[in-house]
Amino acid sequence: MLESFARNKKGILIMMASAVCACVGQMLWKLSAEQGIFVALCGFAFYGLGALFMLTAYKFGKLSVLQPMQSINYVISIVLGAIVFDEAVTAGKIVGVLIIMTGIVLISGGDEE
Repeated sequence: MLESFARNKKGILIMMASAVCACVGQMLWKLSAEQGIFVALCGFAFYGLGALFMLTAYKFGKLSVLQPMQSINYVISIVLGAIVFDEAVTAGKIVGVLIIMTGIVLISGGDEE
């Protein structure tokens, strides 16, 4: 039981790293519209790294627990949008982020076996 929890936790952390890489890659793609092809290529590199992290994460847990962790993308995107692109963070976005984070916490508990 404890070993299963540790494996699941490792998978969740790797999946979170995947989400961060994917969001950074997408942010770089948006920036590349003004900054050129090198930034776009860096975006592809980050996005690809995120995919590799995702594939690795699946070794450490169940799909039904790990895949929903990608929902953290929505949270990261709002933060990056506010910091990098000076986008407004509205009350609706905050409520949405809180709902997503609640779901992530509930799902990350995993399945009882």
